[in-house]
Amino acid sequence: VGDPRIKAGILERGLLLKLRFDLDQYVNLRPSKLYKGVTSPLANPGDIDFVVVREGTEGLYCGAGGAVRRGTPNEVATEVSINTAYGVERVVRYAFQLAMKRRKHVTLVHKKNVLVNAGDMWQRIVNKVAEEYPEVTHDYLHIDATTIFMVSNPSRFDVILTDNLFGDIITDEAGAVVGGVGYSASGCINASNEYPSMFEPIHGSAPDIAGQNKANPTAAILSAAMLLRHLGFDDAAAKIDAAVEADIEELGSTTRTTDEVGRDILARM
Repeated sequence: VGDPRIKAGILERGLLLKLRFDLDQYVNLRPSKLYKGVTSPLANPGDIDFVVVREGTEGLYCGAGGAVRRGTPNEVATEVSINTAYGVERVVRYAFQLAMKRRKHVTLVHKKNVLVNAGDMWQRIVNKVAEEYPEVTHDYLHIDATTIFMVSNPSRFDVILTDNLFGDIITDEAGAVVGGVGYSASGCINASNEYPSMFEPIHGSAPDIAGQNKANPTAAILSAAMLLRHLGFDDAAAKIDAAVEADIEELGSTTRTTDEVGRDILARM
């Protein structure tokens, strides 16, 4: 993804989205953590450590819609957001289960004052599932308010729960506030384990520096830790996370090659 020789949209729609839909990877999981040794663009970032749970198989990315009278003054184009109770509930449950392992707070992000049909369904399902998790608190923010809090008070977030489009937007912002996408891993997860899941850094493939030993491999290594945790190897994942955190704190501000970063992290495990 990102290779200038390939027309934009081909890989995104024809490969990545197709894999997510065909493998029913309904959870897009993106942690955001500000590591010691990394400078945030925010003046007073505070303690940033949250995760975005983005629904991955519904919403505006389903491809529902179309266009008529294309290229004429009377052209009409539509994109339809698909939200099902089944699809929403399973990702809501994932978010609450994840919150139980963290600081026990879920923030639903939507635009329910305008998107009244989908927004109302999301909120009702959150309220229903929340009754099964009395230890987990939950609140709601509009998407526009969320983008403000992301830069003014990001430490308020623990687990952010949102739909496909809004999640796509705020996860890139989340990557920026913790110092860049070089530290941001992600997972496209089939939480039922009926199909394979995928794990990858959120940045592109950086074709402009391919083969030059310059790319920061940290996000890819953190993605491997997410993979191990998903497979049940929690201890191994924790070792990788700890090694990365220690490496960033001590050497994160230094200029190193891809190989050097990899060797330094490996030496700490």
